[in-house]
Amino acid sequence: MRFDLVATRLATMPESLPPYAEILMPVIAGGGAVRLREGVAPGHSPRPAAVLVLVYPDRIGEARIVLIERATHEGHHSGEVSFPGGKAEPDDRDLAATALREAQEEVGLDSVAAGVTVVGRLEAFWIPVSDFHVTPVVALAERAPLMEPDPREVARIVEPRLARFLPDAPIAVVERTIDGWPLRYGAFDVDGLFVWGATARILSQLGALFADR
Repeated sequence: MRFDLVATRLATMPESLPPYAEILMPVIAGGGAVRLREGVAPGHSPRPAAVLVLVYPDRIGEARIVLIERATHEGHHSGEVSFPGGKAEPDDRDLAATALREAQEEVGLDSVAAGVTVVGRLEAFWIPVSDFHVTPVVALAERAPLMEPDPREVARIVEPRLARFLPDAPIAVVERTIDGWPLRYGAFDVDGLFVWGATARILSQLGALFADR
């Protein structure tokens, strides 16, 4: 998918966002369509966080996105594929600033040098295991950014084509046990990595914006 087409479409993001593919969301294996709880309990205030959904043109003008494979460590999300991002800090002006700061810290993104412009947001959601309310911040870069992963947080940077996540893209169905729960969910295969959960949800909704390409 050509970056110029993507940039034109994202320059005026719709107020009503298209849905992501339901098959991506985890359900209890053997439990029919029993999905894990998604909503925040009344009165509970999860911690705000943001991730950067950065789209840029490669050397032949194809649209690509920036993902990271997180370094292996103790705690949640170890070794998973995600967008650059993290929790909001008091000094962040807004959630877009959070996303850009985290991308600078994790992959060395120089937003000025790459000509980055924030164009909108995708659907925010709650991640129960870390208790973050995550806002995906969508941005366009005029040129491919020069990036260097912070080895403390990032094992490698992954830069797939956006076309990989259009609505007709193949989705693998995975069954595995996580924290004692037998789960079944859809995942994208990207460079031999299974991208699932919140990251897959964001990619699916982003791709759905181009359903009539």
